[in-house]
Amino acid sequence: MENTSGNIREKVEEVYRSESRKVLATLIRLLGDFDLAEEALHDAFAAALPKLAIELGSPTGEEDEPGGGDFEDDRLKLIFTCCHPALPPEARTALTLREVCGFTTEEIARAFLTSPSTLAQRIVRAKTKIKEARIPYQVPSRAELPDRLDAVLQVIYLVFNEGYSASSGQSLTRADLSGEAIRLGRLLLELMTAPEAKGLLALMLLHESRRAARSSLEGELILLESQDRSLWNQDQIMEGKRLVEEALASRRYGPYTLQAAISLAHAESSNPAATDWARIVGYYDRLARMIPSPVVELNRAVAIAMRDGPAAGLTLVDAILAQVALADYHLAHSARAEFCRRP
Repeated sequence: MENTSGNIREKVEEVYRSESRKVLATLIRLLGDFDLAEEALHDAFAAALPKLAIELGSPTGEEDEPGGGDFEDDRLKLIFTCCHPALPPEARTALTLREVCGFTTEEIARAFLTSPSTLAQRIVRAKTKIKEARIPYQVPSRAELPDRLDAVLQVIYLVFNEGYSASSGQSLTRADLSGEAIRLGRLLLELMTAPEAKGLLALMLLHESRRAARSSLEGELILLESQDRSLWNQDQIMEGKRLVEEALASRRYGPYTLQAAISLAHAESSNPAATDWARIVGYYDRLARMIPSPVVELNRAVAIAMRDGPAAGLTLVDAILAQVALADYHLAHSARAEFCRRP
């Protein structure tokens, strides 16, 4: 191919898309400063020197290239730095999307219904906090890992949920955000094989498998029981199934794995009537003990109603509504009305 200026620019842009986040992670480690690292990154690519990216690591990500392993270690460190518990939750999400995923400030601002200037300030404050608090650029120790991993998983799932059920905008979903969350989940799992990382990736894949069936041509939401299951993505379901089974077999799983197991039980049912509700109730029993909450209790009540009949579910919902703090819990009232309607 002739090395015209257009071809060179195209090649630089291609390398930038595929390699910039890896290079940035390493520059942050070397320079110890987010802003300096970004300036160095932009200067390098603006000068059209893709040779720099080739020297630092293979665009294909092959581990036998010099520095390949260092790149992967640096990306993992960057994820944990961006999701450090000392940062406010909203800052963790913005910083992860910007620095790890490569989203522009404008793209992140649109996704979370805020102005680019506000979002930019949030990112600047997060970087300042990292610098002033001397937050270490490192993977947590084994003793710290469980708590620190939770923050990372929460950020990834928050990004996914915003893409799967958009809180703003004209569309019910944002495929770019949910797709990026899945990519980030895959990256995390490549870098560390924690059972709950498998559980989260499985949960996202199983939810995403239903995307094509979740809305009508008019853009209206279609509930699970009314979806055309022939539209579900079987490849994603099979991958999710494998990950769920591996996570459960470890016996070191958490709430994401149990939620994925519930989603898998639905995914494996050929129709709503064939759903294994006893299996789902068992998972909700464990989930309620692990993370007790009104949402989990209500979902468990619905599953029990499907297994044992509406009267059994009604008893449980009444117990939820009897709690003063939950007397106005609208979802519980909706479920109660549905149980009363059923014969």
